[in-house]
Amino acid sequence: MPKRRRLKTILYIDGFNLYYGAIKDTPYKWLNPIALASQMFRNNEIVATKYCSAPVSALPNDPDAPTRQMTYWRALRTLPNMTIIEGHFRVRKKRAKVVTPPPNTIEIYSTEEKGSDVNLGAHLLLNAFQDKFTTAIVITGDSDLITPIRMVNEELGKAVCVVNPQLISGPHRRKQRRGSAGLQSAAQVYRNGIRDAQLQSSQFPSHLSDSVGTFNKPRVWSTQ
Repeated sequence: MPKRRRLKTILYIDGFNLYYGAIKDTPYKWLNPIALASQMFRNNEIVATKYCSAPVSALPNDPDAPTRQMTYWRALRTLPNMTIIEGHFRVRKKRAKVVTPPPNTIEIYSTEEKGSDVNLGAHLLLNAFQDKFTTAIVITGDSDLITPIRMVNEELGKAVCVVNPQLISGPHRRKQRRGSAGLQSAAQVYRNGIRDAQLQSSQFPSHLSDSVGTFNKPRVWSTQ
């Protein structure tokens, strides 16, 4: 029997959506996303990856967050054909109402990531027009991406597989969110959730090397 041909695939990742959906508060932040996607879609050959995120800002309660993120991005860049597409991360102070006054309001830090959904959708459409893939895997739970995903599937005839990232098993599982009916209807294949065991088996080695030298997984991630 001839060997089944694997599907030429580009992987698109909504970085913040993946982090807050499945990774935050787990010991699996040193994630190799290509290894994760390859586990979930074994008949797909991932020829390129587009990781859409934004540089975070230091906050008083976590001044080292930017350093950890840059170390993680350095790990991502050791992967073949990996492109990190940057949006913007905005931090501002604002006043918010409290549930039980007094006081009536308190000052908080408001953080907002901008641009990743637009960047992901634009690259997905552009690469489909360029005929750079047969299948796309999109890791996101953002309903703003329904229209470009539907266009690629229905108008351009390219299969789009959506993984809605929420942790659905294991000791770090949070209360499960609903899936997205819109994303499910737009995608050719839809998977609602990532398992703890899949994250655990898709970690980078603790020590990595690149053209600059060797570097390590952030120490605090090793103790969580």
